[in-house]
Formats: sequence, structure tokens, C-alpha cells
Amino acid sequence: MKKEGPMKIYIVEDEITIRSELAKLLESYGYTCAYSDDFQNIVEHILKEATDLILLDINLPFYDGYHVCREIRKQTDTPIIIVTSRNNDMDELMSMNLGADDFVTKPYNTQILLARIAAVLKRSDGKNAADSISHNGLTLFLNKSVVRFQNTDAELTKNEFRILAHLIQNAGKIVSREDLIEELWQSDEFIDDNTLTVNINRLRHKLEEIGAEQYINTKRGQGYII
Repeated sequence: MKKEGPMKIYIVEDEITIRSELAKLLESYGYTCAYSDDFQNIVEHILKEATDLILLDINLPFYDGYHVCREIRKQTDTPIIIVTSRNNDMDELMSMNLGADDFVTKPYNTQILLARIAAVLKRSDGKNAADSISHNGLTLFLNKSVVRFQNTDAELTKNEFRILAHLIQNAGKIVSREDLIEELWQSDEFIDDNTLTVNINRLRHKLEEIGAEQYINTKRGQGYII
């Protein structure tokens, strides 16, 4: 499932000059960037963003990049590239063992970094299209109708799965009830307004049971948004 619009890259870097230069470079090549100076809660900030790739330094305030990588991997498969001045083999090995997708040392050649980013995003796009989609810490596995949040899984019915998938694919946008009903009609099942309400309520209950409370928000008279 290809994403529409520019890819978003989250930069985890405490050196403001390096971060600014990196963001400027990436934006000049059509990416959008996000970052935070709240390193004590950096994992939460990353998970709140619908980001396509994370550039992660190892030397950070409060928690090092290894801890951040480990915590992110517990909740999402978003690609991670370690970008650091630490360039020994043990650092690279540890990064890969914790789930990083690539390892780039500083100082880096900008064209090589851009090529690495493009390669990881291309691999990830193919993988996510086949296996899963993620948003705000929630991962939906497309090949088995299972949703995961903070390492806890819940099985979904076909309608619950279709509703959640459609909302994630339109994250940040209001999805009307009519749009959801039309999406569910494509499964060759008769869906009316009352049936949609029942399915939404059941889906919310299952998400709450795995810790994703208030994940689906109602916009009165308009529809739903995540």
C-alpha cells in the first residue's frame, strides 16, 4: 500500500546544527522532517508521528540510541537507520541486533546517506505492503487480521480489520461513515448504518483491551479520525 505525498523522516539528533543541516538536505530532496528536543520522552514523540523512517543517533541525552531503538521496535516496524560518529563493529552489530535497518557513520557523504535512505524506504514499502501498516504505535498485520499495541495482540473480524485499515491509510483525515460503509460494501456484505456503529464499538473495545485507548475519535456529524 503505497503512501501518497512526501515521505516523513524523524530525526533523532541532539546536535542542533547537524540536525538542521540534515533536515534542510532531506527537505531539498522532497522529504518532510520531524524532530523533538524532549529527549526524555523521545520514544513517545516518535510514535505519535506517522513517520516513514527514523534517523537515530546513538549518543543522546537521557537514553542512548540503543534504548530508543529497542523501545521503538517493541511497538512498530518503522525503518530505523543509525547515524552516528561511533564507528566500531560492535556498535554496528548491536544496532542490527536491536532491529535497526542500516548503520551510517559520521561524517557521511550526503549522497551515500540519501541512497541508503531511499534503499531502506524502498525495501520497507514492499514489506509493509505485504505484511503490515502502522500508525501512532499501533501495527495492523494485513495477512492475518491481527492488531498489535505495546506487544499485545488482538484478533479482528473481517469488518473490524477493514475499518481499522481504512482509518490508518487515511490517518490525520476525517473519514465519513458513508466512506466506511462503501469500503465495507466491497467485501460483498450488506452493511447499514447500525451495523457500522456496532463494528466501530467492537473495534474500539478490542483496541482498549490492548491498551490503545481513545485511538479512534468521533467527529460529530462528520465521521472518525485517528
